[in-house]
Amino acid sequence: MSGIKVRLVGSYLIVILLTVLFLEIALIFSIRYYYEQNIKMILASHAEMSAHLFERYLADEHWEERSAELLDNFSLHTSAQVQILNASGRLLQDTNGLPSNLSFNRDPDVQQALAGEPGSWKGTMPVTREPVLAVSYPLIHHGQTVGVVRFVTSLTGVEDAIQTLAIVLVLIGLMVVALVAAISWFLAKTIVGPVIDLTKAAEKMAEGDFSVRAKKRYNDEMGKLADTLNLMVSQISRSEQLKNEFISSISHELRTPLTNIKGWAITLRTGKHDQRMKLEDGLEVIEQESDRLSRLVEELLDFSKFEAGRIVLRKEPLHIPELLMWLEKQLKPRALRQSLIFQVKADDQLPVISADEYRLKQVLINLVDNAFKFTEPHGHVYVHASKTEEHVIITVEDTGIGIPEDELPHVFQKFYKGTSNVAGSGLGLAIAKEMIKLHGGQIVIDSKEGTGTKVQVFLPY
Repeated sequence: MSGIKVRLVGSYLIVILLTVLFLEIALIFSIRYYYEQNIKMILASHAEMSAHLFERYLADEHWEERSAELLDNFSLHTSAQVQILNASGRLLQDTNGLPSNLSFNRDPDVQQALAGEPGSWKGTMPVTREPVLAVSYPLIHHGQTVGVVRFVTSLTGVEDAIQTLAIVLVLIGLMVVALVAAISWFLAKTIVGPVIDLTKAAEKMAEGDFSVRAKKRYNDEMGKLADTLNLMVSQISRSEQLKNEFISSISHELRTPLTNIKGWAITLRTGKHDQRMKLEDGLEVIEQESDRLSRLVEELLDFSKFEAGRIVLRKEPLHIPELLMWLEKQLKPRALRQSLIFQVKADDQLPVISADEYRLKQVLINLVDNAFKFTEPHGHVYVHASKTEEHVIITVEDTGIGIPEDELPHVFQKFYKGTSNVAGSGLGLAIAKEMIKLHGGQIVIDSKEGTGTKVQVFLPY
C-alpha cells in the first residue's frame, strides 16, 4: 500500500511543482515587464519634454555650438544618462563624459529618432556589457530633424532587484511545495489507511476467519465498501452457520428413519409370524420412514441440480382442477390421521396452463406438507385455485402457528429452518421458489404468528 501512497503524493507534488514553477516564471516576467515599462515611461516623459522644450525655445541655427548648455537643461531633473546627437547620429554631449567622436547611428532607438519618430532600445553597453534601456526623441527645427536627445539608464539595479525577488519567490515556492507535500502525505494516508484496513480484513476472511469486520473510518466510498464487505462476511457467516446446521439436521433426519426401519426389521425377524397386527404396524412404519427418506434424498438431489443449473422443465398442457383433485386424494388420508380439516377447491373455467406437472405436484405437496406440520389438530388447511387476467393463483392457507415476523424474510433461504424443531431439511421452500421461478411465476407468503400462514403461487398462462 506504500506504493499507492507514494504515487498519490508524487502526483500531488508533480502538479504543485509545475503550478508553482509556472506561477513563479509568470510572476517574474510580469514584474520585469512592469519595472521596465515604468522606467521606459519615465525616460520617454523626460525625452519628450526635452524635445518639446528644444523645439519651442532653444532651437536655432547654431544649436550644436550650445549643446553643452542644452545638456544642462535636459539633465536638470533626471539621474539618467543624457546624450545629445547631431543629425548623423554622432555624439555631441554626454552627461557621463563619453568622447564626442562616438557614433550611435546603428542603435535602433537612434535610427527611429533620426527618422522623426520616438524610439526605444534595450540592450548592453558595448564596453561595460551593462544592461541598459535607452529612449530617443528627435530634435525638430523648422519641421526638420536636426538632432536627437537620448536618455539612457542602467538596468543593473532592476536586474538585481528581480534576482533577489526571484530568490524570495523560489524560497516561498519551496515552502509551499513542502507544505503541500506534508498535506498530501496526510491526505494520502486518509485514503490508503482504509484500503490497508480493508485488505487486512479481506485477507483474514480469505483464510476463513469470518468473525473479523472491516473498520469503517469515514462515511464515504471507502466506508460504503467497508459496509458492503462486512455485510458480505455476515451473509457468508450466516450461510456457514446454516450449512452446519443443515449438515447436523440432515444427519439426524437420515439417522432417525434408518433407526426406525432397522429396529422394526430386527423386531419382525426375531418375532413370531402369527402376530399379524404387529407385522402390519411394522411394515407401515417401514413404508412411512422409507417415504420420508425418499423425500429427503429427492430434495437433496433437486438442490444439487439447482446449484448446478441442470433443472429442465418438461412443460405440457395442465388442468389445474385435475391437479388439485390428485392433491386432495393423496393427502386426505394424512389429514384425517392428524385430525385436520382439509379442503380443496378450484374456481370454474380456469385456463389450461403450460407447466411441468411433476414439479408442480412436488411444490404443492411441499406447501401442504408444511401446512400440516405447523397446524394443530382440528385446524383448517385450505387449498384454492383462482385466476386473474394474467395468472392462475393457487393458494395454500392454514390456521397454524404462523411464522414470526423476523423469520419471514428468510423462509426462502437455503437450509433455513427458523426456530422450529419440526423435522425437515430446510430446502423445501427454497426449491419450491426456484421451481415456480422457472415457470415464470412467483411465490408470496403472508403470515401472522399465532394466526396462520397463507402461501400464494402465481403461474402465468
